[in-house]
Amino acid sequence: MGTSRMFRIFVVLGSAFMILLIIIYWDDVGASHLYLHTPVSPGPKVPHPPPQQRPQTSRTPSFLSDIDAFVNQFLEPGTGEPTDPAPADTSNQSEKAEERYIPRREWKIHLTPVATELRERQEQRRRLLQEMCANDSVVFPGKNRSFDDIPNKDLDHLIVDDRHGIIYCYVPKVACSNWKRIMIILSESLLRDGVPQRDPLAIPRDLVHNSSMHFTFNKFWKRYGKFAKHLMKVKLKKYTKFLFVRDPFVRLISAYRNKFELRNEDFYRRFAQIMLRRYANQPTPPASVDEAFGVGIHPSFSHFIQYLLDPQTEKEMPFNEHWRQVYRLCHPCQIQYDFVGHLETAEDDAEHLLRQLRVDNVVEFPTSHRNLTASSWEADWFSTVPVEARRELYKLYEPDFRLFGYDRPDSILNE
Repeated sequence: MGTSRMFRIFVVLGSAFMILLIIIYWDDVGASHLYLHTPVSPGPKVPHPPPQQRPQTSRTPSFLSDIDAFVNQFLEPGTGEPTDPAPADTSNQSEKAEERYIPRREWKIHLTPVATELRERQEQRRRLLQEMCANDSVVFPGKNRSFDDIPNKDLDHLIVDDRHGIIYCYVPKVACSNWKRIMIILSESLLRDGVPQRDPLAIPRDLVHNSSMHFTFNKFWKRYGKFAKHLMKVKLKKYTKFLFVRDPFVRLISAYRNKFELRNEDFYRRFAQIMLRRYANQPTPPASVDEAFGVGIHPSFSHFIQYLLDPQTEKEMPFNEHWRQVYRLCHPCQIQYDFVGHLETAEDDAEHLLRQLRVDNVVEFPTSHRNLTASSWEADWFSTVPVEARRELYKLYEPDFRLFGYDRPDSILNE
């Protein structure tokens, strides 16, 4: 009798134990099995800035090695291309998610190679830069200094995109507004309704030139402290570096037209009034640009050239970025650029570059009706400038002519 009772007790306990196992299995396995078949639409990926580094003197070698290792795991040297395999097919994701966001690594598969002519053009431009930097006949301030010797304030034109491994040195009056738009799109630093902005032309102009929208080399010191320069050099080695240039004299004409032939209060007060007082016999120029334009007063192109050649100008402040030489903005003898675009071949160069960066399906270079200054107009613009002043101006910008392969404008200099 006792044995039978004990048997029933074991049966009850065993049944309870099995029920408990079933409950646990359903909770841990069955439910998760259900979740695996429930589609989930990924939300937008918002980039997180690198964490604030807290340098420790005793661990300096290890810290620097960690920086190198971190960058190396993503990039091949000098290419700016991720080394991990192409992402898996995402065609099963919901259409809604696809409309909201295109992941940065969904790259095109190119069926045709880049034209030989375009590849050779880039090779020639890069080779010319190397030759001119090694040529003792090309002399300009700062040419032979090391990258470590470049002041931090002179690194503010180097924009960094860590998402794609890109460094862009922007040159004002060389389509820099649109290239800055491209960099904002790629870095996903501007959100619209929580989603990264994808249309370059939808970015307001005031934001395009807002320094807070771009992470530049001169900001590294604030974020990385004494390790900033080392990190810059790591990224210069690993990332794809590019810039765009144009004929130096045509760039000056474009700067004059944009800043002094149009109403620009800031440039009128900072520069035009000085030109009018010094070179236009206007000891008391109008107080505002509206007053000046109202009476037909603004500095002439000849006054502008006088201002550039006046030794007093640089004694007071460095050249404004809109007419500062490219070698002073982008340091081409300290930085080995992977791509050198010319405004004169902007469309082909832009397409080639975006394809080389493997982002041409993410963003397209904006086509716009730009008010371009034609090279053929140079003679007309310089007709009011004395020949001696033209030659002095050429000396001032000769390094840019020679570094980037622009012909000496003999028709203007030998009249």
